[in-house]
Amino acid sequence: MIAVGSDHGGFELKKAVCRHLDSRGLKYKDFGTYTDESCDYPDFGKAVAKAVASGEYESGIIICGTGIGISITANKVPGIRAALCGDCFSAEATRLHNDANILALGARVVGEGLALKIVDTFLDTPFSNDERHIRRIKKIEEL
Repeated sequence: MIAVGSDHGGFELKKAVCRHLDSRGLKYKDFGTYTDESCDYPDFGKAVAKAVASGEYESGIIICGTGIGISITANKVPGIRAALCGDCFSAEATRLHNDANILALGARVVGEGLALKIVDTFLDTPFSNDERHIRRIKKIEEL
């Protein structure tokens, strides 16, 4: 199951992502926001990150205007490896090499079509399980 959240800046793109997840038959929970009224991205980044860190959700997708603030917020939660991606190569690489468990998107940076391709790449790419990547992730977790 996927945890999804956004602030007002990412609200419209989040709706498109949720429709896309529906079309793929993927289960998710929307942690808000539920309107385009101004709100604070840390509230939603933290909610999604805690849900993923708890193990209740396999992965997360978070969206704000740039993706920067919400990804910084999510990465403050132990066990989270949130990656801000603006292209499919980065989405694939962060899954293969970093075992990223949350995808962050910038709604004012990427268009809907590209964003949905990034989502698919992120969700469909498994972690490589290469020893060198496992070693590096362990070093990140020790920080």
